[in-house]
Amino acid sequence: MNKAYDAIVIGTGISGGWAAKELCEHGLKTLVLERGRMVNHGDYPTATKDIWDFEFRGKPSAAATANQETQSRTGFVTQETTAHWFVNDLEHPYNETKRFDWIRGYHVGGRSLTWGRQALRMSDLDFEANKLEGIAVDWPIRYKDIAPWYTKVEQFIGVCGENLGLPHLPDSHLSPAMPLNEVEKDFKDQISKHYKNRHLTMGRFANLTGDAQHTGRANCAYRNRCMRGCPLGAYFSSNSSTLPAAERTGNMTLRPYSIVSEIVYDDISKKATGVKIIDAQTHETLEFSAKIIFCCASTVGTTSILLQSKSERFPNGLGNDSGELGHNLMDHHFRVGATGTTTKFKQVPYINNRPASFHIPRFRNLKDGEPQSNFLRGYSFQGSASRTDWRRAIKELSYGEALKDKLLKPGPWRIGMTGFGECLPYHENKMTLDDTKKDQWGLPTVTFDAEFKKNELEMRKDMQQEAIKMLKLAGFEDVKGFDTALYLGHAIHEMGTARMGHDPKTSVLNKFNQIHAVSNVYVTDGSCMTSSGNQNPSLTYMALTARAVDHAVKLLKQNLL
Repeated sequence: MNKAYDAIVIGTGISGGWAAKELCEHGLKTLVLERGRMVNHGDYPTATKDIWDFEFRGKPSAAATANQETQSRTGFVTQETTAHWFVNDLEHPYNETKRFDWIRGYHVGGRSLTWGRQALRMSDLDFEANKLEGIAVDWPIRYKDIAPWYTKVEQFIGVCGENLGLPHLPDSHLSPAMPLNEVEKDFKDQISKHYKNRHLTMGRFANLTGDAQHTGRANCAYRNRCMRGCPLGAYFSSNSSTLPAAERTGNMTLRPYSIVSEIVYDDISKKATGVKIIDAQTHETLEFSAKIIFCCASTVGTTSILLQSKSERFPNGLGNDSGELGHNLMDHHFRVGATGTTTKFKQVPYINNRPASFHIPRFRNLKDGEPQSNFLRGYSFQGSASRTDWRRAIKELSYGEALKDKLLKPGPWRIGMTGFGECLPYHENKMTLDDTKKDQWGLPTVTFDAEFKKNELEMRKDMQQEAIKMLKLAGFEDVKGFDTALYLGHAIHEMGTARMGHDPKTSVLNKFNQIHAVSNVYVTDGSCMTSSGNQNPSLTYMALTARAVDHAVKLLKQNLL
């Protein structure tokens, strides 16, 4: 079987959904391939359950923790509320030279159903950093190249938040921000009193607020169960937004259970002609052809496919003339910061249902900001304040009526914030394929060999120290720092293994996300990133995808692909 399409999209997550939408709306007959099961918008089995509906109150069972030892390290992948969105590592194994938490979801929509929804633009501070500091290679684009595509994406997905007019965090197309609570407002005021270049704001989240109309979606109802899937479509996902938009055109063919094993390359035309897949249900091998192929299978998934796609022209993987395919693996480092309590605001009520956190944008190593000689780049903070509840009784020594009365009242306010730090692109941080260890489909498994290095470790020291300092200056009590989970993959922002660049000798992709030597193959997921910035990266993936589709369609109309 070899059915022809105008375009093929590999993957249905954040970038795959956008590629499908844009290609279909441009009139291209598009095959969208997903290796996992079908999930329609609304097929969210735990979305309306209360915590008492779960046998273990949402926590992982002892059996799940014991059986999925690798995945249980993260603390949330095996929880009852969301375990169905993540793969079982026993069924989908991988290898570690150094620890890497590879957190995956094999189903239509992918991790767009479980992402954190923080939608932040990168700036020229990020796009120029490699060149100015002599790190890795230069980005082949600048902010002006992607700015209009950020706006296009924000208008469609719906992002709430507050613009601050900061050059290193460019203003966005935003709907009204979710409100800070009283403790967070006070913290914001204290920061502004003590610092010139530090700002606390509500984070920019892809949750609908305001009066804008989004087809088939409703405003956020403050259920705070986003990771389970939202029947209202109140936050952006491929399932609620881009895939339905693609479906409405009549141009999309969506095929789940389709494991891409290879992109087929033709030596004569010097282009890719299509893809080979393994049907996950029948184990049948099929081939589909297309004029354009968009690789959006996530960083590790896409790079695995490219490495598997060998030919006489590309013996080391499709487009791997530079030898950089699989290298420069990055992730953000986080879970470092501080917590504190306050005895103020005792009469202020609190309901823990806001699905968003406050944000303190980067303030280190800015052109007009606060320098830090111990490390390059910078970090931001995300956090929230809430009141403690009955669980504080775990450490109580009292009992009886006095204890019950005390626990019926809200506890003191507590605040916490964690840093998100940039990881530099190191050539030696890599993923490779192991042909001696095959998965259930006969495909090579992935081996990770990557770690955070001195620059990230020095940055983390500053992240904790500054979090402690800010909370103390703001008057919080019992301030304590923390520093945990220093492993790549844990932030689920893996990126960089098929980086963009000017020179085909040192990069895999050009400025339009095309493989340098294979012009009809585009890569627009996290693997394309040349550096990581400190911002949550999904908004950038979507903007790059929309831009790349526009480029591909223009070339196709000129018969140049």
